[in-house]
Amino acid sequence: MRPVYYLGIFIPAAVVLELLGAPAPAVFGTAALGVVPTAALMGQATEQLAARTGPGIGGFLNVTFGNAPELIIAFFALVAGLQEVVKASLIGSIIGNVLLVLGASMFVGGLRRDKQTFSRTAANAQAAMLLLALAALVLPAIFQLVNGGGLPGVSEERVNFGTDVERLSFGVAIILLISYAAGLYFSLKSHKAVFNPYVEEDEESKEEHWTIRKSVILLAIAGVLVGVMSEVLVGSITETAELIGLSEFFIGVFIVAIVGNAAEHWVAVLVAAKDKMDLAVNIAIGSSAQVALFVAPVLVLVSFLVGPEPMALVFNGYELGALLFAVLIANLVTQEGESNWFEGVQLLSLYAVLGLVFYFA
Repeated sequence: MRPVYYLGIFIPAAVVLELLGAPAPAVFGTAALGVVPTAALMGQATEQLAARTGPGIGGFLNVTFGNAPELIIAFFALVAGLQEVVKASLIGSIIGNVLLVLGASMFVGGLRRDKQTFSRTAANAQAAMLLLALAALVLPAIFQLVNGGGLPGVSEERVNFGTDVERLSFGVAIILLISYAAGLYFSLKSHKAVFNPYVEEDEESKEEHWTIRKSVILLAIAGVLVGVMSEVLVGSITETAELIGLSEFFIGVFIVAIVGNAAEHWVAVLVAAKDKMDLAVNIAIGSSAQVALFVAPVLVLVSFLVGPEPMALVFNGYELGALLFAVLIANLVTQEGESNWFEGVQLLSLYAVLGLVFYFA
């Protein structure tokens, strides 16, 4: 059994604390830890299904369930009207993957090696998709500013942007999803050999394959548990922020984003330590591209059906600045197809600086 599953004890603990009316920080902390093993179980079940069903359906399953924990958390936040928390978690996930995960992977993987190499073609393709997403996510904010509107503030939970920006966000979401579908076809069908860096599997990393029935059952159980933990987590965000002196903005950018992708983060660092940098880069930058091109657009479309009002793709100045630097750095570090531990330190340092800025924001 994977060590991460020992955190499963926090699942019933979070439910009990919620029912007993325990202080919000205690509920939030246990729920956050409870999300991690459920996300890990969902990821493992998806991997097992992918191994059984082939690359085509397997790729679809990874897209559908890879970011499921974050989607579920964001869904409950949308229902609760915490749109700024949702947008903060989206930005936090993107910069977390590019700076924290990729940085940690480069650092750990490069400690005992002069350098590590990875496919420039695959990494540049993912980084280019991320650059496209950057333009699409920034332009609604520019539209808002040019037309005399303002950007949302850090402490605001809900901003009325007007129907034009909401319609623009809807259109941008549709275009991003189409682009993402094309990217899937490119990576899974027409150029799948380039995006398959882990064809060879060493004997010590092989695990016993689950049956399809077992995978589906455990995937369903994980989905239910993620939903329960997400509802508890979101329900305690506002009060937790007030009691511990942190803004909902900071919690969304760092804590919620890291919790939603914790299992995936760990896998990237682990494979980098085994000198499988192709896979680590694909997880880090590919996950950022998934969030920008798939998760964010889906949440925009869902917001037209749930919550107090549609969610506009207009981010505050701190989020836009962090997004800009993260995406530009993602394109920079993938140009040569090589990495070392010092590059990892630089990425981690920038993430720490952003953490300080967001803390005092």
